[in-house]
Amino acid sequence: MKEEEWREAQRGFNKVWREQNEKYYLKSLDHQGINFKQNDTKVLRSKSLLNEIESIYDERQEQATEENAGVPVGPHLSLAYEDKQILEDAAALIIHHVKRQTGIQKEDKYKIKQIMHHFIPDLLFAQRGDLSDVEEEEEEEMDVDEATGAAKKHNGVGGSPPKSKLLFSNTAAQKLRGMDEVYNLFYVNNNWYIFMRLHQILCLRLLRICSQAERQIEEENREREWEREVLGIKRDKSESPAIQLRLKEPMDVDVEDYYPAFLDMVRSLLDGNIDSSQYEDSLREMFTIHAYIAFTMDKLIQSIVRQLQHIVSDEICVQVTDLYLAENNNGATGGQLNTQTSRSLLESTYQRKAEQLMSDENCFKLMFIQSQGQVQLTIELLDTEEENSDDPVEAERWSDYVERYMNSDTTSPELREHLAQKPVFLPSLITPHHALQPHRRQVALPPRTCLRSLAGDSG
Repeated sequence: MKEEEWREAQRGFNKVWREQNEKYYLKSLDHQGINFKQNDTKVLRSKSLLNEIESIYDERQEQATEENAGVPVGPHLSLAYEDKQILEDAAALIIHHVKRQTGIQKEDKYKIKQIMHHFIPDLLFAQRGDLSDVEEEEEEEMDVDEATGAAKKHNGVGGSPPKSKLLFSNTAAQKLRGMDEVYNLFYVNNNWYIFMRLHQILCLRLLRICSQAERQIEEENREREWEREVLGIKRDKSESPAIQLRLKEPMDVDVEDYYPAFLDMVRSLLDGNIDSSQYEDSLREMFTIHAYIAFTMDKLIQSIVRQLQHIVSDEICVQVTDLYLAENNNGATGGQLNTQTSRSLLESTYQRKAEQLMSDENCFKLMFIQSQGQVQLTIELLDTEEENSDDPVEAERWSDYVERYMNSDTTSPELREHLAQKPVFLPSLITPHHALQPHRRQVALPPRTCLRSLAGDSG
């Protein structure tokens, strides 16, 4: 009687244990997912991305001060875009989420589509996307009310596409797409910088998932080929050891369709059709220990869309884009690398205009470089306070300039007298411009010189 009682209890335990094994088998192999999600939330914050490059900037300034050397000029970050095809997948996910946002105006949605399908591919020397799917997208957002049979709209979006001009219909960057050893130059503010950082992270993670899916296809094909030729057996995908031991259920998706299925799951996660735990479990089944990199994909895309909202609606962001387009017509935004020197004056003018425009925030220099088929994005945080620096060397150059100007034969006596009457200040006595603007970044300055020691006054 006791033995029968135990067997009955064992049958109940086996059912519970089997369900737990199926549920936790793949999760037990995921040793990075939990820590990754916690850390990634902090990494993707706008403040963290700004602090990262500002820290690199400050370290370079401090090192130059310690070594009594000039601050080296050059990029603070260098990021790679390894596969241009991934740009289309990234744009599709971003636009998918943008379409469903009720807080974005229809006109702004169309501008975002132009940025993602035209402007970003131009900067990255990639093939442009097609904007003709706008009408199809609007139709997809329409369905039929079951009760009345009338058409209704989702999120208040529908009808024909907005009559917005094509902002990037003709840019010089388009002509550089099929060329090598070329670059595009773009001076941007905080929002544009944060967007490009997040966009590069999205493309990098999509590429890693896509590459993992391709590796698994190759491994699956090699295993089946070996079993067929060496062992003379043909194994079905449902006969893997984990499935035979009932540690996991067979998937409905073939390994060849893992990456498209992953993109569909990201869309469903953004739409709220699946919860995060179900999404993560499905990714683990497909990509095993490599799935964790995509756990925060929805948070990443949401952050990108927030920055795009600023880019198309914020006044300074719009002016940054308009300035690029204006300077693009002047030939100041890129070309072949071996002819960059001939554009130095144009690019300097573009930089000065950008610094004046972004006087109340950081100004970044973005360089998109295509060399040997590879695209690299370099980012430099510019020192916009240089013109207000009290560097004695700069003051001496200014004094020499004024002296040469006053001694010139073309200078009128009235102008010489006017300049001679102007008061002379030591640079260290003038309040720096950046001290009056605490919201701008502070620049390391040389130590101030004692006025009495210069004057020889011991009193």
